[in-house]
Amino acid sequence: MSARYIIGSILTIPLLPMLYLHGRKVKNTIPDLPEAIDPVGVSGLSTNRKLRVLVLGESTMAGVGVETHKEGFAGTLANELAANMNLGVQWKVQAKSGITMARISSELLSDLDEYDWDLVVVGIGGNDAFKLNNPWRWKAQARFLIHELKLKFDDTPVVFTNMPPIREFPAFTPLMKWAIGNLVEILGEALAVVVAEFEKVYYSSEVISIESWSRKYNLSNNLSLYFSDGVHPSKLTYQTLAKQLVEFIQEKEILEFEKNNKQPIKEEVHTIERSRRL
Repeated sequence: MSARYIIGSILTIPLLPMLYLHGRKVKNTIPDLPEAIDPVGVSGLSTNRKLRVLVLGESTMAGVGVETHKEGFAGTLANELAANMNLGVQWKVQAKSGITMARISSELLSDLDEYDWDLVVVGIGGNDAFKLNNPWRWKAQARFLIHELKLKFDDTPVVFTNMPPIREFPAFTPLMKWAIGNLVEILGEALAVVVAEFEKVYYSSEVISIESWSRKYNLSNNLSLYFSDGVHPSKLTYQTLAKQLVEFIQEKEILEFEKNNKQPIKEEVHTIERSRRL
């Protein structure tokens, strides 16, 4: 990982002025889209037992590109979890456009009410790549954030989403796709190293590509359908990303799907038996 970063840096340094100009041009042409509204919701069955999910992160988690969180990543994630686990899902989004790994703790966790969450999902990495964060500083920031999450939420599983597919961004120039796309993949490799140091912390490390998504989910490979403004996801991308993450959660048995499916029935039976004894 360090060798790849060093070689990439050597090749990129002479191109920094051009990279800066390309970045400014792209920034000036992208519309200023708002974050999604309604960051709190409930999906699935109306039962007393609900899975509680907290979503943290940058503009992707903030739903930039769709009108409401219900039709974006968080709402789809909750719907998929509810359908797979046969229960209700109570969810909340705490995210901000432009935020980086280093700022999540102070800007998102500090004003978050204490709550007994069953799952914390973190989507981060795009802004750190845009700001040319290096993998060593990124790893230290990731460790700090995970420690903070562990202190605040104790034994709650933490799942980091896939890194953003910067190489696919239609609005980016070939130079930006190469330089920033390469860096975001290096940061992803660094995150995988850090996550492996902790229990109940996971990272969905598969590099996203529209070609693989179109084959796997039988979707169009028309790139314009996947981005709302050439950079931020469209509704299709948010929903596909959420479905893919639920598959990852199920594959890793992070929430013990079968156990959770049976638990409400067991509780109901025990309640009936106690009532009969009385």
